[in-house]
Amino acid sequence: MAAPALQQPSYLLANLKADWTNKPLHQRCHELSKIIDDYPAKELHAIFPWLVESVFGSLDGILSGWNLRFLQARSAEYNIAMDFLDPSGAMMKCVYKLQAEEYKYEFPVSYLPNYPPGQHGSCSDSAYFVLVNTYLKYFLPTEGNVPPSPFSDPRGTVASPAPRSPSVPYVGYGGHSTSLLKRHITHQPSVNADPAAQEIWRSETLLQVFVEMWLHHYSLEMYQKLQSPQVKLALLQYRLSMSSMLCQPPAPPGSGTLHTYQEPFTPSEEHVLVVRLLVKHLHAFSSSLKQESISSSPSAHSHSSPLEELKRVVVQRFVQQKLYVFLQHCFGHWPLDASFRAVLETWLSYIQPWRYTGEKNMQADVQNRTVPDKWASFVQENLLMYTKLFQGFLNRAMRTDLVNAKNALMVFRVAKVFVQPNLSEMIQKAEQLFLEPEHAILQRQNRVFLTPSHGGSFLSSRQPVGTDSVFKVKSHVYSLEGQDCQYNLMFGPDLRKNVLKLMQIIAQARQTAKRISDHSTEMAANNSFLSWFGVGSSDHNNTFTGGEMDDMGEGMRKTHEFLDKALDYLCQIFRLNAGQLSQLMDNVASVDDEGASKQLPDCIPSENGLVLTDLGRLQIINGLRRFEIEYHGDPELQPIRSYENAFLVRLMFQISSFINARFGDHMEALCSRQDLLGSIGRHYLSSSSKVAEQRWKSPVTRRMRDHPQRARLSLRVLASYRTLLILLLLYVLFALLSFGALSSTGLVLIVSFLYELLLNFFHKKLKTQ
Repeated sequence: MAAPALQQPSYLLANLKADWTNKPLHQRCHELSKIIDDYPAKELHAIFPWLVESVFGSLDGILSGWNLRFLQARSAEYNIAMDFLDPSGAMMKCVYKLQAEEYKYEFPVSYLPNYPPGQHGSCSDSAYFVLVNTYLKYFLPTEGNVPPSPFSDPRGTVASPAPRSPSVPYVGYGGHSTSLLKRHITHQPSVNADPAAQEIWRSETLLQVFVEMWLHHYSLEMYQKLQSPQVKLALLQYRLSMSSMLCQPPAPPGSGTLHTYQEPFTPSEEHVLVVRLLVKHLHAFSSSLKQESISSSPSAHSHSSPLEELKRVVVQRFVQQKLYVFLQHCFGHWPLDASFRAVLETWLSYIQPWRYTGEKNMQADVQNRTVPDKWASFVQENLLMYTKLFQGFLNRAMRTDLVNAKNALMVFRVAKVFVQPNLSEMIQKAEQLFLEPEHAILQRQNRVFLTPSHGGSFLSSRQPVGTDSVFKVKSHVYSLEGQDCQYNLMFGPDLRKNVLKLMQIIAQARQTAKRISDHSTEMAANNSFLSWFGVGSSDHNNTFTGGEMDDMGEGMRKTHEFLDKALDYLCQIFRLNAGQLSQLMDNVASVDDEGASKQLPDCIPSENGLVLTDLGRLQIINGLRRFEIEYHGDPELQPIRSYENAFLVRLMFQISSFINARFGDHMEALCSRQDLLGSIGRHYLSSSSKVAEQRWKSPVTRRMRDHPQRARLSLRVLASYRTLLILLLLYVLFALLSFGALSSTGLVLIVSFLYELLLNFFHKKLKTQ
C-alpha cells in the first residue's frame, strides 16, 4: 500500500474539526484510527492536543468530550470508546508515535481535571472507571511482565529513559521542577538493556500521573508543614545520625518528592472511589511479588527484575505520603453524614493489604482470621495510617448521629477491622519501636554485631532487623509529622479515655435505637388493616404509614446490631474487663431510665413560654429527653394528608364553618351538660377540654394559653379515603339486601351513632380503671 500524500498539518486538523460534529462516533473513531496508522508523528503532532480535548473536554468548556464518567456499558457508544482508548488502542498508538520523536506538550498542573459540582453517575460501570482499571492491570500487572509496546514503526522506535543505576534506590522523584512529572524522561536507547527495564518506565509514568492527579492536593497549612526547613532539617539530621550508627551512606538530601501547593479542595465521593480503586490494585500488584524477592537482603534486591523491585517499593514510595495527607484532609473536612463511607473504605482498604494477596484463606470472616506476622513491617512503615487516622475517626464518631444505621455501620466496620487477631499487637510493637531512644539502638547494634553466633563484623553490610525496624518507624513518622511531633499512643491513657467516651455514646445510641424500634413496632401494629375500620390510632400527628414504620423499625434493629457488635469489638481491642463494661452499662441504664420518664428537657419559664437551658440542650443532643412534637394549631387547618381528598377537605371545611358559626352557642351549651347528651356532644364535637388536654405536652406561649377554644363540628373525617371506602362498602351491602338509597343512609347514620356510643362507653370504662 502506497504511503498517503502528506498534507499540511493545518489542513488535516481543519478537515477533522469540520467533520467532527457531523459524523457518528464509530465513524470518527474509524477515521482517526486510520489517520494514526497512516500518518507519521510529524503530522500527528499538530492534531494531538485537539484530539485530547475532543475526547476528554476542552479547558475553555467549548468541547464537552465523550463524558466518560457518565458513559455506561449499556450505551451503544461504550464499546467504541473503550476500544479506541484501550492501552492497545489507537489513542495509545498515537502517544507511542509521538513519544518516539520526543514531542513534548506543556500542561499546567492547575489544569488538572476537577469534578463539576452537582453531577453524579454510577461509578462502578462507567467508562472512566473501567478504563482506569484496565490501564492499571495493563501497566501494573499482577501476573507476568508489562506487555511490550504492541506498535512498531520503521520511522522511529519507542525507547525508554536511561536505566536507573543500581546504586540509586527508589527514593521518590525529586528535583525542583514545577512540571507534573517530577523527573524528565530522557530517551537514550540501549541495545543491550534488559527488555523489562525498557518497558518499566511506562508503569512508573502512569502511576505517577494518577497519583499527581488524584492525591496531589494539600491545604496551605499542610503544605507549609511539609515544606518547612525545620521539618526537612530534622529529618535529614535523623537520617545522618542513624546512618552513621549503622555504617550506611545517608540518602541524598534532595531525594524527597517536591510538593506543589494547591488551593484547598473538596473531593467528591466519586473522586474517593477512584483513589480506592488505585489503592486496592497497588496492594494486589505489590502482593504478587515473588517470594525470593521479598527478602530484605540488599543482595537479593540487586538480582531482582525492575518490575519486581517496583512491586517491592510501589506503595511506600509512590502513594503513602500523599494518601496520608489526602485522607487526613477528608477526615477533617468531610461532612458528618453517611457519604463518609467512601473515605472510610479507602482507608480500611489501605491498612489491610493482606486482603488483596489472592489467598483463599483470606476470604474468611475478618475477626476470626489472624493477620500474618509478615505484615508487621507494613504496619511499622505505616504506623500513622493506623493510629493517627484512628484518632481522627474517633473524633468524628463522637460527633456523629450513631442512631442512624449508616453511621452505626461505619463504627462497626472500623471496630471489625482493628479487632483482627494480632493487629493490635503489631501496632503496639510499632509504637514501642518509635519510642525507643537512639542511644539504645546504638548499644543493641554493637552487641548484635559483636556476638560470634551472628558471624558478623563491623564491616558487615547487614544490619540487625530490630535496628532496621526502628529506623523505618521513626523515618515514617518524622517524614509525615516532623521530629517535634507530639505522638499520641493509640493504647495510651488519653486515647483510652476517648474510647470510653465513644463507648458510652454508642451505648446511649443503642438504647435510643431500641426504644425507637419498639415504638415503631407498636405504631406499625396500630396502623394495620384493622385501622381501616376505626380501631387503630386516630392521632393526626402521626404522619408515618405502616410501611414507613416497618422500615424505621428495621433500620433501628440494624443500628442496635451494629452498635452491639462494635461495643464488643472495642472491648477486645482495648482489653476492657467485664467490670469496666458493666459499670459503663449501668451508667447508661440509669441515664436511660431517667430519659424514659417522659420528662421535658430542662427549661426556664419566660414571657414567651419555656426557654431551654444549657443542660436542656445537652439532654436533647444526647437523646436523653425530648419535647413531644405535636400539632397544636387549628385541627381544621392542618395540611392536607395523602389519605385525604383535597376537594372534599375544602368542601367539608366550608360546610362545618357555616354550621359552627350558626349553631356555635348551642353546641357549647350542649358540651357543658353533665348528662348523657353532654357526654355524646363532647364526643362528637371538638370541645375545649380535648384541645387543652394536649397543650401541656409542649412549651406554648402566653398568647396560645390565653386563646379560647370553642366546641365545634368537624366534618373533615368525611374527606378521608378510608371513610369513603367504608361508606361505599356499606351502601353496596345494603343494596344487596334490597335497601334503597334513603333507607341505606338512615341505617349508616344509626350504625355510626351506635358504634361511636359504644366506643365512648368503653373508653370511659378503661379510663376509670
